[in-house]
Amino acid sequence: MSPESPESLAGTESPATPRSPGATARSGNPNGTDNPNGSDNPNGSGNPVGKTPDLLYSEDEEALRAAVRDLLTDQCDAPAVIARTESDRPHDPELWKALGDSMGLAGLLVPEALGGQGATHREAAVVLEELGRFVAPVPYLTSAVVATEALLACDSDAATTLLTALATGRTTGALAVPLSAGPAAPLKAVRHQDGTLHGELTGIADAATADVLLVPGDDGALYAVDTDAPGVTVTAQTALDLTRPIARVSLDAAPARRLTPDAETAVHRALRAGAGLLASEQLGLADWCLTETVRYLKERKQFNRPVGGFQSIKHRLAQVWLEVVNTRAAARNAADALATRSPDTDIAVAVAQAYAAPVAVHAAEEALQLHGGIGMTWEHPAHLYLKRAKADSIAYGTAGRHREALAELVDLQAP
Repeated sequence: MSPESPESLAGTESPATPRSPGATARSGNPNGTDNPNGSDNPNGSGNPVGKTPDLLYSEDEEALRAAVRDLLTDQCDAPAVIARTESDRPHDPELWKALGDSMGLAGLLVPEALGGQGATHREAAVVLEELGRFVAPVPYLTSAVVATEALLACDSDAATTLLTALATGRTTGALAVPLSAGPAAPLKAVRHQDGTLHGELTGIADAATADVLLVPGDDGALYAVDTDAPGVTVTAQTALDLTRPIARVSLDAAPARRLTPDAETAVHRALRAGAGLLASEQLGLADWCLTETVRYLKERKQFNRPVGGFQSIKHRLAQVWLEVVNTRAAARNAADALATRSPDTDIAVAVAQAYAAPVAVHAAEEALQLHGGIGMTWEHPAHLYLKRAKADSIAYGTAGRHREALAELVDLQAP
């Protein structure tokens, strides 16, 4: 099924547009800091107050999109994803190798000095749009974004070594914080004693396939724990989204390496980036649902006319189209704010998640319903998108939590 947007809806895909003249130039270090790990204040003044966010896609970003989409079209078709969800290995290691290692996408946010691409959150957002469009079963968000962001906030040799490993894609990491935790959520830590960790954490996304876990300790530090080390047990938990498995992590005197004495700052930075860029994944998911539903309704006939020609159907599709367009603006604003280290980043991320999460769910629900009987079958991929949208709606904070955070950020008092 073609992921292209239909002409009849004025295109749900933004055209390739050169960057506006006022856009900020990219630096080799995506964090704009002298520290190669980018551990300076993530709320720095990279984006001057009052600067208009750049919501357009550059030519390079569109070229990146095309390359990722071509790869996913060849290696991530719906039947293969459905078959993998029925196996005991939901992740696709070959696809991850192609994306992370061959294309170098695992190191997009890692500075060039550490073996990465030295790109920004804008490019990572484009990748996530396409991964969401295909519901790709790879740990990009959890490893290449969240775990990488946490490490970028650390300035130890152990963190630098681990960043270099993650940048290759041959090593994957996972932040040992529940997937449902938002940027402002209280930090759950395990006990640290004599260089080892003791405790249990649940709902950890992609922990079952990760090579290393980043675990907050009760002494306020962040530690790295190898999943194959003695004392580490990772047990799969039941997940709604079978393409992004969650697990319980049990640590019994597990050997740990300290990455930074300030776990709270590192985890906040990681979860904020995860929430902000998750909106781009939700955008890609919603855009696919709209595009494929329009395509199907053009072909499906009832009473000798296309189903999409009925006015009530047009109204429903038009509403989804408006929501997808608005989601694109919110998601691009969050990605641009993260990339430029705007002082309004927290606001941009809260707005993006508060809006994108319900839109993705609505688009997936409409896709399933408007596909009729075929949409209810296991063989059709609609259920994959609805499950991903539902799971994403509680990932890195619910829409309600982000609305509460937004109200506090802009000093909007409840009536």
